[in-house]
Amino acid sequence: MTELGEFLRSRRDRVAPSAVGLSSHGRRRVPGLRREELAQLAGVSVTYLTRLEQGQSHNASEAVVAALARALQLDSDERLHLMTLARPSTAARRRGRRPEAPHAGASGLLQAMGVPAVLLGRFNDILDWNTAGHLLLAGHIDAGAPARAADRPNHMRMLFLDPHTRDLYHEWEREAALAVASLRFVASQFADDPQLAALVGELSLSSPVFAKLWARHSVRLCSSGSKQFSHPTVGALTLNYEVLHLPDTDGQRILAYAAVPGSASAAALRLLESR
Repeated sequence: MTELGEFLRSRRDRVAPSAVGLSSHGRRRVPGLRREELAQLAGVSVTYLTRLEQGQSHNASEAVVAALARALQLDSDERLHLMTLARPSTAARRRGRRPEAPHAGASGLLQAMGVPAVLLGRFNDILDWNTAGHLLLAGHIDAGAPARAADRPNHMRMLFLDPHTRDLYHEWEREAALAVASLRFVASQFADDPQLAALVGELSLSSPVFAKLWARHSVRLCSSGSKQFSHPTVGALTLNYEVLHLPDTDGQRILAYAAVPGSASAAALRLLESR
């Protein structure tokens, strides 16, 4: 089954027939909607939906995607993800194996920021960080590592395979789920990228938790929120974060953290930066 087919199946399984006005009597082989029921609700033929799931029909119309999204009760992030999967011509072209380089000017902006910040590549390679960002997220890693493509840290690998990073997050399970959902969202925009395939394969083999989360097909565009840290040097921190997506960078973005002024977390950040 294709990525689109797997996503539709996972969302069908989530919708109870009774929630969309369908009878749930009798023996059912699936926990949610049958393919025939989704086709009925979306106003498309079962044959067309089957072809779409199997990758035999490309560039579905916006009207069809919208109808499927409504029938499956998708949120805004899931709708955009479905649109990208169902209309692959909108996805980014296949990338080569050349190492990703920081976008011109992004590193200068990073260093000028007065808060902890890191520059992430499209698949969460850490392309650069300022001093505060390094000390907050990975003080146990060489500060110069992002500049060396051969041993550049990757936030997903750190999150699932590095015990120091796991201990950093007060709610690691929540952080892990959000990170995988975010990677799923990005992945649909960079179909057939060998770097993505290698990363997902490595993490699926090395981390049963990652494999389980990846199989859920949850998607989320994480742009802002808050995180709780248990930092080994300065203790508990609650920080707000914002993700700044850089235009024309193939997915590069700056992840910046800030504490509420006057809070204990703000004082802890100042202490961290002074070390």
